Amino acid sequence: MATMTFVRPGLAELVERVRGLTGVPASPRLTAFAVADALRGHLPPPEILTEEERLGDPGHYVGHTLHAESAFSVVAVVWRPGQETVIHDHVAWCVFGVLRGAEYETIYRLDGDHLTEAGRTVSHVGEVSGFAPPGDIHRVRNIGETTAISLHVYGADLGARPSSVRRVYDLPVR
Repeated sequence: MATMTFVRPGLAELVERVRGLTGVPASPRLTAFAVADALRGHLPPPEILTEEERLGDPGHYVGHTLHAESAFSVVAVVWRPGQETVIHDHVAWCVFGVLRGAEYETIYRLDGDHLTEAGRTVSHVGEVSGFAPPGDIHRVRNIGETTAISLHVYGADLGARPSSVRRVYDLPVR
């Protein structure tokens, strides 16, 4: 009996595009900008995930690592309504694009013994953004009424490390 292989639409093209950009010597910030520019207008559809993967998990948001190599990883994150991250920063640059729903981000600044809210953004379907440490302290949430899906490209091998999170912040916000 033959088995069916699920082909993730748009993933191979995305990997080749990012591989070409990460192979050029540049600062993490410039690499993030280049990857964001390449991703704009070329986001894959939500069907890059299987129907089951697109459902998410009622208990917490879920990241599906779709590709990992030494220079970068591609992760699709499924956020059910009400799900959020802790306040954290990252080990490397990150670029993300929204495939379904909206992603709500609060950005913070470390001010000694506390955090200060530095801004809020909402990213809708088709929008792409990115950042590079330092200055990447944030919390991401889905405060919408439908499941959201976002595609993240991290400048780290998430096959070799369990997470893109460098540090979690449990400090008062003022």
